[in-house]
Amino acid sequence: MEQTIFHGKESYKNLNDILAKLSPKKIFLVGNGAQRFKPIKEILDSSGIPYAGFNDFCPNPQYKDVQKGITAFVGSGCDTIIAFGGGTTIDVAKCIKLFSALDHEKNYLEQKYFDTKIPLIAIPGTAGTGSESTSFAVLYYKGDKYSVAHPSLLPDYAILSHEVLRTLPLYQKKCTMMDALCQAIESWWSVNSTEENRSYSKKSVEMIVRHMDAYIFDGSDEAAKMIMLASNYAGRAINIAKTTAAHAMSYKITSMYGLPHGHAVAICLPKVWGYMISNIDKCSDGRGKEYLNGIFGDIASALGHASPQKAVAAFEELLAGLDLPSPTPKNKGDLEILCASVNVERLNNNPIILDKRNLFEIYKKILD
Repeated sequence: MEQTIFHGKESYKNLNDILAKLSPKKIFLVGNGAQRFKPIKEILDSSGIPYAGFNDFCPNPQYKDVQKGITAFVGSGCDTIIAFGGGTTIDVAKCIKLFSALDHEKNYLEQKYFDTKIPLIAIPGTAGTGSESTSFAVLYYKGDKYSVAHPSLLPDYAILSHEVLRTLPLYQKKCTMMDALCQAIESWWSVNSTEENRSYSKKSVEMIVRHMDAYIFDGSDEAAKMIMLASNYAGRAINIAKTTAAHAMSYKITSMYGLPHGHAVAICLPKVWGYMISNIDKCSDGRGKEYLNGIFGDIASALGHASPQKAVAAFEELLAGLDLPSPTPKNKGDLEILCASVNVERLNNNPIILDKRNLFEIYKKILD
């Protein structure tokens, strides 16, 4: 499926042309982005197209929240969905689109998916997840994280309007930016990596490194534009290669300690990378350990460092500079709980073999 992406100054104005092309009868607006960024609301109000809003969901998308969204969507008479907000908002909208035509009496996660042909427009309100350009969504069911995947989940249109980032709190800007950086790095070393996704990853890493200070500390409009685009490149990269151990290990940290996803994955990545550098003989990538060593070197170079070891050390310094610390364990059994939570499928994407003993060792360093 092809996706149309608009980015740059006032790219939100392209929503006028999209609505003219789609001619929806009624729009289902997911998220509260239009409340933070009035120009989108003004476009919707002036279009003459009625719309219904849905914003009744938690920061991490829950199955029960999607159920509520489906009930609201089906009863609204809407035929087009606009998701305007962060990664959770876009993932909820994707699931509403995919699940809305399924049997509502059965578990949506256990049914066969098909393209509902419902147009989906994604307007990210943060620069981090890249969900606006992926064909999967994250969903939590009974405390466990599920990845819902289907080609039709890729939004038809993505509008990368960096102007929306001006209202983000500083901590949220840090967390979402680090999520994008980690996605770009992980998809680069993933066993599923291709020349195309490595190109996206390289662009993303280099753009984030070049513009992060101006984006975080100076409030630069140009830097915001570049970070928004870098986040999208990271999303396109993981859409091909998927994420690896750092992401897999981060999810339970989020639920146990209440850290936003970007913060959680950022504290995992340097520990995972450091372990992999020291255990290159456990390479599981069919292209071999020499190839993987080269990839680690390429990533380090994109980060602006002479070696992977120096890049790992600099990443730790970056976390300290951004004031993104590791949490303190609450209970004696936390490490065992964290190890048991890791999704084995995610570990299959990792280029170095990891077992429960290795995970325990890495988690201990993360929480030290």
